Amino acid sequence: MNTGVQRGAIAAVQVLGLAVWFSMSAVVPSLRSDWGLTAGGAVWLTASVQFGFVAGAVASTGLNLADRVPPQRLLAASAAAAAVCTVVLALVADGPAVAVPLRFMTGMFLAGVYPTGMKLMASWAGSAGRGRTMGVLIAALTLGSTLPHLIAGLGSLPWRGVLLAAAAAGFGGSVIALVVVRLGPHAAPAAPARNPGYALAMFTERGPRLANLGYFGHMWELYALWTWIPSFLLAASAARDLPGSVEVTVFLTMGLGGAAGCLLGGWGADRFGRPPAALAALVLSGLCCLLSPFFFHAPPPLLFAFCALWGAAVIADSGVFSTSLSEVADPRYIGTALTGQTAIGFALTVVSIQLTPLLAEAIGWEYAFLLLAPGPLAGALAMRAFGRGTAPALRGASS
Repeated sequence: MNTGVQRGAIAAVQVLGLAVWFSMSAVVPSLRSDWGLTAGGAVWLTASVQFGFVAGAVASTGLNLADRVPPQRLLAASAAAAAVCTVVLALVADGPAVAVPLRFMTGMFLAGVYPTGMKLMASWAGSAGRGRTMGVLIAALTLGSTLPHLIAGLGSLPWRGVLLAAAAAGFGGSVIALVVVRLGPHAAPAAPARNPGYALAMFTERGPRLANLGYFGHMWELYALWTWIPSFLLAASAARDLPGSVEVTVFLTMGLGGAAGCLLGGWGADRFGRPPAALAALVLSGLCCLLSPFFFHAPPPLLFAFCALWGAAVIADSGVFSTSLSEVADPRYIGTALTGQTAIGFALTVVSIQLTPLLAEAIGWEYAFLLLAPGPLAGALAMRAFGRGTAPALRGASS
């Protein structure tokens, strides 16, 4: 089957299937009036998804689902189940007491969409072009995650309509996964036996350990930024003069800007090597964290440009970590390794998502994102060490 068609289909499933991820974050302003939603309630609407993702990833790792079940079927079922949870929430939820458990279940099912998509995409790419291929996948994730902001910002749908539109996208992704997507020629043989312990055993190996540590630093920043950048922008001096609306600005800078960053990061990973590409993105996004107070009062064009740069840098390295791990982990348990990596990474996001608004309440949104800077800077140190001991084949096409 045509490689380009398969890569495009897998990417399309990620865009559509992950549209439900930040669907609640996109409608929080409406929920503040409809539900009397507090800041703490808003945090839990996002944190519950992350908790659910971790629970789903741990369960998948324990059962080695990504290595023992046909991945296209797991992908289709997971996308459909996450969409069903979103439909139920849109139709019956009247407050956080109902919404939070449904969001937890949504996160559990999304654990079968993202890591499974990584395994499928890796199966359609050899080592030489895997960085760019994974960059396409993460670009799709970025667009899908920010798609609800575009739906909320461009139309006049009520919040329930926004959720139903996101769910419809998820069902569409499920159909594509079931009808079109297949496992590629570079897939490793199916795991011979269950080995859930590999998710922890890989930390005894230098390469997987450092690739994971770099990813964890990246994750400390990423989802807290994606969750709270609308609040940061709403509090900024230029909020009323941003293009379109805050929601549209988020989609343009974090969504489109992030997708461009993913493609650039994937190209850099293949051209210059995995460690240099990750280092460049980590250092740049860490600097954006540190510089965020200076741009809080910047004019609209400058603030928009800063957010676009940050949106590109913060996600540009995500595919690099997945690529690196897929190349240094036991090939029989690539799905388990990637799922374990994401499980721990997303557990970290719960902490940074919770702490960021607490810091903002104490010292203001102007300085809140300083909390995120240690993550990418620690990740940069890990990837620098990873580069020192990496096989020449992974250091870049010109090596």
